[in-house]
Amino acid sequence: MDIVATLLQDDETVDRVASLVPWMQRCAAQGDDAAAFPSAEIAALRDAGALAMPLPVEQAFHGVDGHNAAADRLAGVLVQIGLGNLAVGRIVEAHINARHLIARYGSAMQKAAAAADVRDGHLFGLWVTDPPEDGLRMTRSPKGIRLTGRKMFCSSAGHATRAVVTAATARGTSQMLVVALGAGERVSPLPSPLQGMRAAVTGAVDFTGCLVRKEACLGKPGDYLHEPDFSAGAWRGSAVALGGLCSLLDLARAHLQGSGRLGNPYQLHRLGSVMIACETSRLWVQRVARMAEDPHADPARAVAYTGLGRIAVEAACLDAMRLVQRALGLAAFRHGHPVERICRDLGTYLRQPAPDEVLAEAATHFARQPISAWP
Repeated sequence: MDIVATLLQDDETVDRVASLVPWMQRCAAQGDDAAAFPSAEIAALRDAGALAMPLPVEQAFHGVDGHNAAADRLAGVLVQIGLGNLAVGRIVEAHINARHLIARYGSAMQKAAAAADVRDGHLFGLWVTDPPEDGLRMTRSPKGIRLTGRKMFCSSAGHATRAVVTAATARGTSQMLVVALGAGERVSPLPSPLQGMRAAVTGAVDFTGCLVRKEACLGKPGDYLHEPDFSAGAWRGSAVALGGLCSLLDLARAHLQGSGRLGNPYQLHRLGSVMIACETSRLWVQRVARMAEDPHADPARAVAYTGLGRIAVEAACLDAMRLVQRALGLAAFRHGHPVERICRDLGTYLRQPAPDEVLAEAATHFARQPISAWP
């Protein structure tokens, strides 16, 4: 826990979420075994203010200190939730990402409606992945917008009550929509369930036949891919992953101490390497959060730096998983051991799109300038 302490501010929301971490950790195994949506955890986080906390994009700041504090606060909440349960972190990250897009591209009416929905306890999803065939399409009509097709890899499927989705227009462009759920869409499990993140309840959603109002359109066609938001928002997933990494460190230390092996120099070497991975990731998350949420940052620089941070945290997590598994031996692979579950969840969570392309593009940006000019 101490490894993330310097990321947190004196903030009631962060403190309330941190107080839930031990309870969330105790509940995690049951949710994973049953692949059950963490309703109690989401309700507790809602009561703690985590789902309705003001986002940096929603606030006007006078000076860099206020902006940095807001970015640190959001990062602190996401790290703590990841420390408690990565599957819950995935759900909350999607909720925050959807809120961010509405705040960035929404009309005044859409922003007010989203704020009211959040106050009323609605959970938002962000569903942007189409299946190979029958992806989501929209057709305008005098009665509104008719939807046809499906989205896949939808976290909180069947439990989110609002969602930001992308749909193909008649011209072949991609349009974001804010939709209220429960009006005819059909939820089904993925044909091949994911190995990890089982409690995130990731499924497919068929919107065929659903009719939404024309006011559901969020922003202009193509806005979802607009930078820096499209790429720079990846820092929030890195923050949740950092929480999972810190949990692995805590568990490895406790296991080695309990088995009388904490004094073994080889085990201390492994533990020290995981500590380095945690601190490296913490530094990246804090710096990237501040840059990515800064409205005055150079967009290309923010995207490139976020890309470096994303790959750095991914590499740190993968290396730490290997070291913890080697330190614990077969215990780390026994069903029911929290390290086994966290490694499955973290390994699944880290599988984000195009890591090689992200690293190459980030390197291209910074390779054109001396290191003294870096952020």
